[in-house]
Amino acid sequence: METELAILASSGARAKFKSAAAAQMLADYCDRARRYVPLRIERFASEEKFFSAHSKPGPNRRAARLVLLDSRGKLLSSEAFAGWVGKQRDEGVQQLVFAIGPADGWSAHAYEKADLLLSLGPMTFPHELAAVVLAEQIYRAFTILEGHPYHLGHRILG
Repeated sequence: METELAILASSGARAKFKSAAAAQMLADYCDRARRYVPLRIERFASEEKFFSAHSKPGPNRRAARLVLLDSRGKLLSSEAFAGWVGKQRDEGVQQLVFAIGPADGWSAHAYEKADLLLSLGPMTFPHELAAVVLAEQIYRAFTILEGHPYHLGHRILG
């Protein structure tokens, strides 16, 4: 079975992005990533609603691997992130869920449920920008795994 990805964002009361440009960039990178993997975007009003919607796997599915985005999480290069995603895929993980948390941060309960805490860097980003960066890195990861030239001009020298 193919690995499926989901990007989930806690958006508070807002149903859509404030920035049309960010929404367009997110859609663009998600469309690109879908060439390699099924991908969906969901938004939740709260962490509680997120966990109630994703607490049980679907029929004939194992529980998803949960990746919480958190500034205190693990920092990975694009290559290392691609390697981690590829390993999950190759081990038969059916679903990876990447979740961008609420404005006031994740609860202790969320940290207990996480399989990986992932940091996009020590700076704090608006949810919209974090979603765009995450979607681009997911796309980049699959281009790295497939040997596509998208990433080739960005190799670290040395």
